[in-house]
Amino acid sequence: MRTISVLLSIFLSLQTWAVESHSAEMNNIADMKKRSEIIDEILAQRFEQILPGIMRRSGIDMWVIMSREYNEDPVLKTMLPSTWMSARRHTMLVIYDAGQGKPLEMLAVARYAVGNEFKKAWDKEKQPDQWAALSDIIEKRQPKKIGINTSNAFALADGMSSTEKQKLTQALSPEYRSRLVSAEKLAIGWLETRSALEMQIYPQLAAIGHQLIATAFSNEVVSPGKTTSDDLVWWFRDQSTKLGVSNWFHPSVSIQRADNAEFDQIKTFSEDGSESVIQPGDLLHVDFGITYLRLNTDQQQHAYVLKPGETKAPERLQKALANANRLQTLLINNFKLGHSGNEILKRTRQQAISEGIKPSVYTHPLGFHGHAAGPTIGMWDAQEGLPVVGDYPLYPNTAFSIELNAATFVPEWNKEIRIMLEEDAFFDGDKVEYIDGRQTDFHLIRSE
Repeated sequence: MRTISVLLSIFLSLQTWAVESHSAEMNNIADMKKRSEIIDEILAQRFEQILPGIMRRSGIDMWVIMSREYNEDPVLKTMLPSTWMSARRHTMLVIYDAGQGKPLEMLAVARYAVGNEFKKAWDKEKQPDQWAALSDIIEKRQPKKIGINTSNAFALADGMSSTEKQKLTQALSPEYRSRLVSAEKLAIGWLETRSALEMQIYPQLAAIGHQLIATAFSNEVVSPGKTTSDDLVWWFRDQSTKLGVSNWFHPSVSIQRADNAEFDQIKTFSEDGSESVIQPGDLLHVDFGITYLRLNTDQQQHAYVLKPGETKAPERLQKALANANRLQTLLINNFKLGHSGNEILKRTRQQAISEGIKPSVYTHPLGFHGHAAGPTIGMWDAQEGLPVVGDYPLYPNTAFSIELNAATFVPEWNKEIRIMLEEDAFFDGDKVEYIDGRQTDFHLIRSE
């Protein structure tokens, strides 16, 4: 593995880390070759510095992961080298921990080596049966626990197909068949833990998202009385494509205004195709995320469309935003090592309600996936908490989408509105910090 200092010099030359302007971040997106180098360096660092500790924490000394082409286990897909778009034929990976102080042994029971990390360990000409070759590798190493990706509660840790599990069970002797265990906690730990290099990259992703939102929520893009919410949705998609990043979900843009319509959470996030012309006095909301260098963002912010003569949003709307900001603060202050998502949710809601805030918290991990592996801290339709996924504890070096809303009654509109915020953050084991800040003031769009 090349040294981190070499990687950083390569990356810095292209990305210009020290820039303060968000637009500069957008202008320094790496070309495909450089992305490949960065992804592979990150992967090498993760295998060397993160995976051994996660395996020992989970008590599993051998991890067997497999996928047939185009039916990838979510975990295996994060372990493929940058130039592999999918598994090939039937890709079997074996990761063996021989003990403290020894490097992990990483083998590919496949027709090809898998990048530089997994060495080719199957010669089909000598042993035509791939399953028998896998069984032989396992028996020679005599693992105490063989982790496989099966899980009732965590979809991202349930990547082994029923066919593969059946064939693996048949291939093993009774002794090693009895050593098969769920690798649920190992898989989640691998997926949720962020590396040092990833956290040097993440601020650029968050900055790109924020800049796109700021541009969309400006008169550069919006002409009140003409532009529709759907126009903005497709602007986000087009701009993402032009920049060379992708979206892991279709953006949504919703409008709250002084009318008789009641807030509908399902409609707000369902991307149901409805659209409305943006008018002065509207409160706009966007839910938007990008994917770059195998990492994901998830952000929600608001804009207010000024009426003629206005220079700022009405005081009641500003108070509503302040309530949501306060809810964010209460939530991140409750992030404590080892506490479960349900514990954090319960305490945050109790504190918010005692302060007169009407809270709804639905925060989730962030990383290789938008809705990533780790503790779930509420869902909008499960404010009492969730079994299993909400009971999972908080570990250090994990990223989260701090997602929530606070409801506030606005007398001028004679209705309750929701300020729906979502910002990317990192928990280092001690405290939570926003990766690229958070929204504390509305984006303002002029109507004149």
